[in-house]
Parts: sequence; C-alpha cells; structure tokens
Amino acid sequence: MTRGKSISAAVALRARTVLLAAGGSSNLQITEITGFSDPTVRRWRRRDEELGIKGLEDVQRPGKPRGIDELSLVADTLANDGKPPLELGISHWSARIMAERHVISFSSVARIWRRWKIQPHRIETFKFSTDPALESKLRDVGGLSMSPPANAVVVSIDEKTHIQALSRTAADQPLAPKNLQQQTHDYKRNGTTTLFEALDVLTGKLSANAFYQKHTNVEFVDFLNQVAQAHPFVDVHVICDNYATHKHQNVKEWLAANPRVTMHFTPTSCSWLNMVEIFFGVITRQCLKRGTFSSVRDFQEALERYIEHYNKDAKPFVWTTSADHLLGKMKRKQIINTEH
Repeated sequence: MTRGKSISAAVALRARTVLLAAGGSSNLQITEITGFSDPTVRRWRRRDEELGIKGLEDVQRPGKPRGIDELSLVADTLANDGKPPLELGISHWSARIMAERHVISFSSVARIWRRWKIQPHRIETFKFSTDPALESKLRDVGGLSMSPPANAVVVSIDEKTHIQALSRTAADQPLAPKNLQQQTHDYKRNGTTTLFEALDVLTGKLSANAFYQKHTNVEFVDFLNQVAQAHPFVDVHVICDNYATHKHQNVKEWLAANPRVTMHFTPTSCSWLNMVEIFFGVITRQCLKRGTFSSVRDFQEALERYIEHYNKDAKPFVWTTSADHLLGKMKRKQIINTEH
C-alpha cells in the first residue's frame, strides 16, 4: 500500500505507520517520522489490529442531510409553464424572489438552476414570417450570399433612419485607471439624419453611402443611381427588405431603365437576412452609442470618417447557414408554438 500508485497519500501514510509499528518502532519514533500526533498513531494501530487492511481506509461519512428540497424548488420553478402565480404580480422568476419564497440563499437557487439547466431569467425572441413566398425568397437571398453569380456584384442595401445627433454633458473626471468614463443622462438633440448604405457582399466594403433628411422613393432612387455608378459595366444584384418605398412605382420605372440592376427582397419579417444590418449594429456600438455631436454636419462627418476607416480593413460577413437549415428551424419553432 505504501508503494501503490492508486493509493491516496493519506492511506499510504497510515500503512507506513502500521509497518513502522510492526518493525518495532515506538509510538514516539513513529510520530517523529510520520508527523502524526500520538493519539493518531494509536488510533491507526488499533484500527489495524481490529479490522486489518480495511481499517486503514477512509470511512464513508454521510454528512449533514440536505436542508433544501431541491425537487420541490425545481417543480415550483417549472409549474404553470414557468409562470409565477398571479398574486405575486411578477412576469418571471428571479433567483432572489425564489430564494425568499423557499427561505434559502439566492446563490443556492442559482446553483440548483444551473444544475438542472433552468434559466427563467432569460428570454429568446422570435417572429413568424407570413410571406407566402418565404422559401423562394430565402433561397434567393441565401444563394446570392453563399454563391454569388460570376461577373456580377451583389450589394446589400438598407437605411438607418432618423439617427439622432446627440450632445451630452461629459463629467469633469478624466479617464484614468480604475475610473469609468462618465456622461450625463440628459442630452440635447441637434437634429437627425438618415444613412443609406450599400455593402458589397463579396468584399465586405461599403461601396456607397449617402445622407438624406427623408427616406422616400425619391431618395432611394437617387441612392440606387449612386450604387450603379459605383459598379459600372457589370450586373448588380441588390438585396433589400420589403419596405414599401423599395417597391414604389418610381423605383420600378428606374429598374426598367437600368436592366443591369436586379432587386432581391428578403421575406416579410426577415430583414435580419440583409447583411448590411450587421454593419449597422457595428457602427452603432463603435461610433454612435457613446458619440457626442454638436450638429448634424458634425455627426455626418464622424460617420464618414468611421466608414472610410472601416473600408481600409473591411472583411465580408460570411453566410454559413443553408436555406434548408433555416427553413427547418422555422418549421420546428412553429410546431412547438402550435403544440403550446
């Protein structure tokens, strides 16, 4: 046992105690060699005499019985499809509210929820598309992103409307280690603008952008002209959402006069398929959210600087999910919703 690799160090030391005693060593000598106290040496010698080798192993201790009824807490959390009782007036369970209900610590509730993979504090949003041409449009847009046509350009177009040029009163405290940058809650709105963007799906660069005070069919036709001029002598496939302006009669007439430009529409309630939406999320986080702008012109110049810098190291947003996978996921979600 003292040489066994699978034996714990504690058990090996107890075995050595017994071997030393069998070899004629006194209890005092054994305490000096093993580091055990005299009562401990006597206990392991006695255990060996009474139980043999088995006496040197750890005794299973049941410990203090559980004071938390775990199954009751889980059942309470999942009852009524996870909705709290009406008399509580709350929309969902939190660890602290459940802890008060069961008179335990909220960390115990959180630990039990983790063990059972329950997350009542989180919510996943979804939206069903009612577009009768859902599948064909999804395959069309997905196909353009995953396998763009040869000798043609695919651009993703959309508008970010009514962006506010906000100025805030910054705190006097400078940014320093352990100090967060601060700004006041109140702000002054110095006007709004609408940003039109065209994202080249293949390169990830912004091939055209423009600012307008309105976003009617007039501005959209003007922007389409800019996109066509940015990609001369090639066919241009434009991906956009189902906003009514994009299907206006003036737009149809412009398309008839420019046959090398083809429009492709995302399904209803599926504008997230438009890749330029990803860029809008990026520019919001990195430029707009914490920016301070004294005028609309100042605001537009800041956006132009950001776009110019972004294009220097632009990378495409890679489409990785097939239309079949998306359609299957949508159908499964509809089936689950119907069953509920």
